[in-house]
Formats: sequence, C-alpha cells, structure tokens
Amino acid sequence: MATDTAGANRPVGPLVDARPAKRPQRVTLQGRFVTLTPLSASAHADALFEAANGGAKDRVWDYLFDGPYTDRAEFRANIEAKAKSEDPLFFAIVDKPSGAPVGYQTFLRIEPAHRVVEVGNILYTLAMQRSPGATEAQYLFARYVFDDLGYRRYEWKCNALNAPSRRAALRFGFAFEGVFRQHMIVKGRNRDTAWYSMLDHEWPARRAAFERWLAPDNFDADGRQIVALSTLNGAPPS
Repeated sequence: MATDTAGANRPVGPLVDARPAKRPQRVTLQGRFVTLTPLSASAHADALFEAANGGAKDRVWDYLFDGPYTDRAEFRANIEAKAKSEDPLFFAIVDKPSGAPVGYQTFLRIEPAHRVVEVGNILYTLAMQRSPGATEAQYLFARYVFDDLGYRRYEWKCNALNAPSRRAALRFGFAFEGVFRQHMIVKGRNRDTAWYSMLDHEWPARRAAFERWLAPDNFDADGRQIVALSTLNGAPPS
C-alpha cells in the first residue's frame, strides 16, 4: 500500500515500473512446428481461402467477426486489409514441414503505456486445430510479449459460448477473470465475453510448462503427447 505525501495511508495501489513496453513489430518468430510471419495477401491468401472456407471448414469462423467467404477476390481483399492493420497486428501461421499457411492470429488492444496487450482474432484451420503447432504458436506469441517486449499483462478474450476457446485459455495458463455480459453484437447476435489474463510474474512458470510440453521427448513415436499441457499448468483437462 502506498503512502501519500500527507502521510495518510490510502488504498491507491503499489508503485510499479511505469516505463512503457515496446510495441509488437512485424517480426518472424520461429518454432519447431510453425513459423509466425507477418500476414501477406500474396503469400497466404489463396492457401487460407482453400483451407478455411467451404463445407465443414466454415465452422472455423463461427466465433470470429467476419467470414466465412465464398468469393476468393473478396477474401483476398480482406487479407490485404488485415495485412496493413497496425492494431490488430496480424501474423500468419505457417506449418514448417509443408510450408503451408494454416491460420493467423493477432496482437490487439496494444497499450504500451500500461504494458497490456491481447492475443485474438485467432483463425486456426481444421488442419491446425489441436496440433502441436497450435500450442507452439501461442507459446511464441507469449514469449515475445513477456521476454522481448516487456508487457506485464497478456489478455485472452472470447465469446462466452465458445467452449473450446475457454478450455484453451486455461490449458495455455491464462486465469479466468469473469464474463462481460452483453459486451458486443457480432454478426447480429449477442456476445457475452469471457476474459482471461496472464501476468508477467506468472510467465516464468507458464514458459517452463510450454517448453516442457513442446520438448521432443514429450511425444511418442506416433506424435501423441505424453504429459498434457493442462496438467503442467494445473488446468482442468481439455
């Protein structure tokens, strides 16, 4: 508890390092399973259009603000606009073995002065979902946020009805903070939003859990995990 200049104790919160964090840049983040690279219409739009639209693939858009798409030109124009955006800042997720783009994710609500940033607008194609690359993509983002940029709060928000996203947030080590009721109208429907966060002092343990899970010896000969990340983070199994 801080003490004001008059000497009276007041609950004004502890003093913290008030230096701003760095803004995320259009960098390339390399992992073992995936590479995160700035989103590009020329490099990624065609493959993402094929992988994320049509039939059962359309469900990847259920909780996003746009999509699905039936027109390739419209989708490409959308990717071009996203590639130019500064906040959200879009990164393509590229599968290392195949070289194919398998999704994208963003930094958004970037507030360097408060050292707060959010991960969101996550599009994982069906090939990406529940893969080691999906987990590694989240690890690479979190490591960049805390270790390189100096943020103190990292946020995850999702539609409160999106059960897979809520399970994923806990599995990745985010803490549930509550639900904002009637927070948004998305595609003409009500959205209550579930809020999660990870703090800088929690990151060392979360980083260790990610790295233990991603280690080659945590996968058997068929590529199945041996120890679940939810176990390493003390979260309910997904």
